[in-house]
Amino acid sequence: MSADPPSPERDLATGLGYGLAAYFSWGLAPLFWKQLTHFPALELVGQRVIWACLFFTALAWMRGRLRDIGAALRDPRALRAIALSALLLAVNWLVFIYAVATARVLHASLGYFLTPVVSVLLGTLLLRERMRRTQWLAIGVASLGVAQYAMQAESLPWIGLVLASSFGVYGLVRKTVRVDALPGSTLETLLMLPFGLAYVVYVGASGQGALFQHSLGVDLLLVATGLITALPLLWFTNAARRLPLYVMGFLQYLAPSLQFLVAVVIYDEPFSTTALRSFAFIWAGLLLFSIDAWRARRRQLVALRAQSAAAE
Repeated sequence: MSADPPSPERDLATGLGYGLAAYFSWGLAPLFWKQLTHFPALELVGQRVIWACLFFTALAWMRGRLRDIGAALRDPRALRAIALSALLLAVNWLVFIYAVATARVLHASLGYFLTPVVSVLLGTLLLRERMRRTQWLAIGVASLGVAQYAMQAESLPWIGLVLASSFGVYGLVRKTVRVDALPGSTLETLLMLPFGLAYVVYVGASGQGALFQHSLGVDLLLVATGLITALPLLWFTNAARRLPLYVMGFLQYLAPSLQFLVAVVIYDEPFSTTALRSFAFIWAGLLLFSIDAWRARRRQLVALRAQSAAAE
């Protein structure tokens, strides 16, 4: 007997499971990286690149996607775009690991809260996508929160701004290049590999390296950097294929929310009343943004049903 095709309800539940797994992994990532903060952030990025590259390449080989990687390598335009996205990803990884190492997980959560807003703003400015009034209002309210946070800290929250801008531009670049998620991620790590490998070999030769210089537990954690890089991305891809965009839009706030809780509750990072007011502005802007996206999606579904009924 042949298996029954998956129902829409089951597909939705499966997608939700993948989405929760991805965003919980990203939200709780500071707990992992905190175990390695006695090593320089640059070396940890190098280790992450090496092990993620091995994992992605093995997976691409098992799924028969190596040809897609070769095709991208032969396409100068795609290769330039992937090289840029690899650079942006490396910057994002480095700043995030630095934020964890210097007890600034709260700043990192601020950056990932702002990433969706940055993405929409970039789409408007560079791709000529039209924004609705509520979206402009949401960006304005969130910007007030960032400005207040900066004034309270007496300096720009550069970690949050770099994380938001680097990942926002990364998403823009990946959107404009026709390379699927797995081949693209594999190629990104392949392009980063010479630099990461060279640095890891250099510090290892000087006797200051992390790998094989300490305990087996440390070595396993370093190898696991590849898994915690690759697995959430694969889960995210599986979720995106099954879930409506508005559901993914709500889920994307789970990761920075968890990072926020980890920073305040577990690591007891300073969080003043002024900071709370700043985050309240940001959360209000995100709420407006999400409600507007949900309403737009509802209007789109109603229009599609009306067109379908008229066609019948």
